[in-house]
Amino acid sequence: MQKVLVSIALITLLAGCSGFPGVYKIDVQQGNVVTQEMVDQLRPGMTRSQVRYVLGTPLLTDTFHANRWDYVYTLQEGKGDYDRQTLTVLFENDKLVAVRGDYRPGAAN
Repeated sequence: MQKVLVSIALITLLAGCSGFPGVYKIDVQQGNVVTQEMVDQLRPGMTRSQVRYVLGTPLLTDTFHANRWDYVYTLQEGKGDYDRQTLTVLFENDKLVAVRGDYRPGAAN
């Protein structure tokens, strides 16, 4: 009888930890939300403050590469799908010179 009770307890515990249908898992969003419309507003020669106004504060600023800002957005959906979008802006003499990543200025046109 004791073995049966222990087995039932273990099965119940394992069922709570697994991905059985009906178990709700939340979507987890992290980072900077950047849209194509925001990137379309970027122009070469913009100052750092103008870029920050358009895109927001960058998620990553590299101490060793002060002229590079990285904007990263990840979405882990509860059903298991994973999406990652990145945008890197490069400055020279405190002016915007390049945009790299998943978005391109003017790509929506």
